[in-house]
Amino acid sequence: MLPDEELRRLHWRAHHRGTREADMLIGGFFDTHGESWSADERVLFNDMLNEQDVDIMAWAIGTAEAPARFAGPMIDALKRLDYIRIAR
Repeated sequence: MLPDEELRRLHWRAHHRGTREADMLIGGFFDTHGESWSADERVLFNDMLNEQDVDIMAWAIGTAEAPARFAGPMIDALKRLDYIRIAR
């Protein structure tokens, strides 16, 4: 269970993007990293959630460069794609 209202809100926004692919990528990223984020990292992720899903997904797979305001450890972790769970 997520410990506070802010994390619950971020969880919901990360998992309800509008497409299954975006839900898996962005939601999976949040599930793996969200509870360990500092307050500043939560703000950064919240700001990222205001971006278009196609842009976030392009940053993750490396077909587009993330804006400078997102550059750093969070985007580096997003690009690893080791958080996506694939049903088999």
